[in-house]
Amino acid sequence: MCGRFTQRYTWAELHALLDLIGSPRNLRPRHNIAPTTSIDVVRAGEAGREVTQMRWGLIPAWWKKSAKEVPATFNARAETVAEKPMFRDAFKRRRCIIPASGFYEWTGGKKDRQPHLFTAADGAPVLAFAGLWDRWHDPAAAEEVLSCTMIVSGASAWMEAYHDRMPVLLGPQDFTGWLEGSLGAEALGPAPASALREWPVSKRMNATGVGDDDPTLLEAVSAAG
Repeated sequence: MCGRFTQRYTWAELHALLDLIGSPRNLRPRHNIAPTTSIDVVRAGEAGREVTQMRWGLIPAWWKKSAKEVPATFNARAETVAEKPMFRDAFKRRRCIIPASGFYEWTGGKKDRQPHLFTAADGAPVLAFAGLWDRWHDPAAAEEVLSCTMIVSGASAWMEAYHDRMPVLLGPQDFTGWLEGSLGAEALGPAPASALREWPVSKRMNATGVGDDDPTLLEAVSAAG
């Protein structure tokens, strides 16, 4: 699965890839994003593609309990996303793109976990992950909550050395079809090995949220550190 990633691009970089509407603005760089926190999400608006903030961990509109009682919904499996009750309505009606600069996976045992960072092989500043979003009314707080999930597929042969799942990457040719709903679940497969590169990073990021504002967290290490 994918439980940690980064968003560290500029508005210009995001706009260039996704053709966004809206005025340029400063985007906060983040280096260790964990589930249930707010993230940048791109969705189709009435006037065009817009970027907004959403909770990472989808809460379906029909959810009757509290947000804390929602199961882990930060990832949705590509193989079942069209049928699972948690995701199937959003799959039909509310697609989104989750922009990222990279994502993390781990190797090693529980007491010696080594994090690895995966970014675009060509050095591009933005990766586009397939996602879904929903709108939920929190009765306790009497407010609307926008939330999202990242779709993950089985891993490519190259990725299997690190994990058996990986985020679904969309190319520019996929953006319109995905957001409009014409691109089906059959298109949600693993990215080729040539799309990504990897390097080990500091074990400081093993702690949830630690280093979220620290760009040195992304630096390659030659040994565990």
